[in-house]
Amino acid sequence: MADGPFRIRSFTPQAVATGTLVVDTPGEGLTEITREVARFLDQAAAQDGALLAFLRHTSASLVIQENADPDVRTDLRIALRRLAPADAGWIHDVEGPDDMPAHVKTMLTGVSLHVPVVGGALALGTWQGIYLAEHRARPHRREVILQFIGRCRP
Repeated sequence: MADGPFRIRSFTPQAVATGTLVVDTPGEGLTEITREVARFLDQAAAQDGALLAFLRHTSASLVIQENADPDVRTDLRIALRRLAPADAGWIHDVEGPDDMPAHVKTMLTGVSLHVPVVGGALALGTWQGIYLAEHRARPHRREVILQFIGRCRP
């Protein structure tokens, strides 16, 4: 496909590197983890491949969002509150009034990401960052499983 619009680079993956990132959240909001993920790739000697990130929780999520203007994160938190308010009359309330809305927000936003790695770097756009979105009001300790699959630096 030499005449096509794509420059295709093909290789057989050489490595799978796995690590766990522990994030202490301050409570509801978005905590950027882009630097920590990039540090994992550096330690794994990643060159080209894919980063998989998986959050091991059901009341928080992983998102890629703008990392330039903090007002975006504030507005996103407000939007999620509007979509799943604490006072909606949820049946599941054993863990408090913010628990069921947190599960709904997680269902909407997701617990996993897949980001290409090119030349050892995350192939994010100029204004993109990777965030852990905490949907509970109080602080939590969250675990993100990071996995790089691909070719490593020599």
